[in-house]
Amino acid sequence: MRYSIVFAALTAVLGLSACEKAPVATPAPVVVTVPGPAGPQGAPGATGATGEQAQKGDTGATGTTGATGSTGATGSTGAEGVQGERGKTGGGTVVVVPAK
Repeated sequence: MRYSIVFAALTAVLGLSACEKAPVATPAPVVVTVPGPAGPQGAPGATGATGEQAQKGDTGATGTTGATGSTGATGSTGAEGVQGERGKTGGGTVVVVPAK
């Protein structure tokens, strides 16, 4: 009995040590960049070139005026409506409904 406990423990140790463990991949740390304070102001830029001036008395040409449109044709008059039937003349009978 004494040898069976030692043999079982030895078998368990060998069995567990034979298993390969999966390599653990540690994720790379996340780098967060924080902007620093603003630097000094830069030197002012150079002044741009001056544009050419128009010569005195030089004006642009005026465009031509477009033609006037023609007047449209007059529309036709609509047809006259049909006259309705004449109503019936009323009789001399008066109906009085008694109040309850």
